[in-house]
Amino acid sequence: MIKLSYLISTRNRLPYLKINLERLIAKVLPDEEIVVVDANSTDGSTLYLQELLKEGKIHQFISEPDKNQAHGWNKAMLMARGILFKKIIDDDVFDYNEIRKCADYMFENPDVDVVISSDLSSGILNYNNIDVNSSRLKHYKDWRAGKINCFSFSDVHMLVRKSILPYIGLYNTSFVMIDWEYSLRMSFLNVNISYYTGYNALNVGSPNNVSSTVSKKTLQNEAKIGQALYGYPGDNKSISFWSKIKIAIGKIIYAKPANTNTYHEINLTEIYNHFYERINKINSESDGQFITK
Repeated sequence: MIKLSYLISTRNRLPYLKINLERLIAKVLPDEEIVVVDANSTDGSTLYLQELLKEGKIHQFISEPDKNQAHGWNKAMLMARGILFKKIIDDDVFDYNEIRKCADYMFENPDVDVVISSDLSSGILNYNNIDVNSSRLKHYKDWRAGKINCFSFSDVHMLVRKSILPYIGLYNTSFVMIDWEYSLRMSFLNVNISYYTGYNALNVGSPNNVSSTVSKKTLQNEAKIGQALYGYPGDNKSISFWSKIKIAIGKIIYAKPANTNTYHEINLTEIYNHFYERINKINSESDGQFITK
């Protein structure tokens, strides 16, 4: 029986895959699987992933065009065979020990549908700056207390029980900020969400990813839809707090960093080693606890 499915949806992100997927492969357990959906990459990713499948290092793989990022992630969710699934975004950083703490908690508490954790965020071009102050704990507590009927959070930190999918549905393919809408929908539908005060992931802003290139107008339009569907006003009535984080990350990664002339000069391996060291250190110095509704 597969207990946990790690899901990856990717397109033309080979440098990141080679760093982060190989770390996952080194950590995956016999009762876990790695599912990869590739959107017909043209940078060598497809051949790389096919070889990993042939070697048995990943467990399910398809490469075919998709309409948008929601379409790709929805394929991966439907392919998942695990009791739980966890998104692994190709350019973000994950602490698999913390992820398994969250998974074990869900196995011990079968009424829990979703676990999210506190947030860490940074950017490739400003990798020494890690934001530890973007927690959604206050909003989670307000939601839990019935003060608000929904709240937003990042799916970078989210584990989901697959059996809840018939109730919550898949990602909305008409949205760009798919995690924002999905989090509002989940909380609006009052699924049983637990909050882990540790950090199971570090959200990394990188050039040309969806989050860093989305326009403010798109975010504002989607915020209006969120207001209409779920009665969500946003943290300042016009655009959600989570959307503002996305814009801020985009500004950070396109800002000219100290001691870096061009993106091509970046040593991704060195930067990601730094990220993994930082998240491990942060978690070693914190005592993560679970808060449940």
